[in-house]
Amino acid sequence: MRGKLYSVIFGINTKSGRRFDIVLLLLILLSVLIIMFESVPTWSVEFPEVLFYAEWVFTIIFTIEYILRIIISPKPLKYILSWWGLIDLVSILPTFIGPFISGYTSLRAIRALRLLRFFRILKLSRFTSESQSLGRSLKASYYKIMVFLFFVVMMMVMAGTLMYVIEVGTNGFESIPASIYWAIVTTTTVGYGDITPATDIGKIIASIMMIVGYVIIAVPTGLISIEMAKNNELEASNDQCGKCGNDNPILADYCNKCGGEFFKDN
Repeated sequence: MRGKLYSVIFGINTKSGRRFDIVLLLLILLSVLIIMFESVPTWSVEFPEVLFYAEWVFTIIFTIEYILRIIISPKPLKYILSWWGLIDLVSILPTFIGPFISGYTSLRAIRALRLLRFFRILKLSRFTSESQSLGRSLKASYYKIMVFLFFVVMMMVMAGTLMYVIEVGTNGFESIPASIYWAIVTTTTVGYGDITPATDIGKIIASIMMIVGYVIIAVPTGLISIEMAKNNELEASNDQCGKCGNDNPILADYCNKCGGEFFKDN
C-alpha cells in the first residue's frame, strides 16, 4: 500500500501520478481563487460562510496530503526540508495560525507557489538546453549590460538634479532624490503623474527623456539577442566524435552517443 501511494503521490512518469498531480493543481487553483474572492469586500460580506468553509476544506485536504507525503517518503526529513516540502508546509500554516494571530490570513496566497508543480507535469526539463543557451547569452552580455546600466543610472542622477534646479524645488521636485525618482518613472514611460514639471524647459526635458526611454528599453534586449544569435550559430555547428563518428554540438564536452570526452584547446 505504501508503495502504491508513493507511485501516486510522488510519481511523475506514472499515469496515476500524473492524474494525482493534475487534480492537485486544480484544487490549488480553486483554493487560490477562494482566497482572491475573500479579499473582495462585496464577496466577503455576501458569502462569508461559504468562503470560510471552502478555505478550511481545502486546507484539510492539503494537510492530509502533506502528512501522507511525510509518511510514505523514504526520507521524511529530506522531504520536509526540501523546496517542495517547505512550500507545502507554508501553504497550510496561515489558515491554522489565522484564528489566533491576526494579520496572517493574507499569507494564504503563498499557496499559489504550489502551482509550480505544473512544470513537473509538463516535464519542462526537456527545455534545459534552451535555458542553458539563454544563460550563456546572459553571461556573455553581462559586462555590456552592466556598463549600459551604469550609464543609465548616471543619466538619471544628472537629469534629476537638472530638473530640481529648473523647477526650483516646486511642483513635487522638493529634493534631488525625488527628482531622480521622477526621472526614472519618466524614462521608463511608466508615468505615475504624482510629480509633473510646470516650466516650459522642464516639459521639453521630460519629452526628450520619454523618447530616450524607448531606446534604453531596447538596448539590453538587443545585446542579449546578439549573443543568442552567436550561440545558435555555434550550436548549429557539429563536432564529430573520434570514436564513433557521431555528430555533436560544438559546445558539447562529451559525445551524445558513446559518452566519449572531447578534449578541446583552451
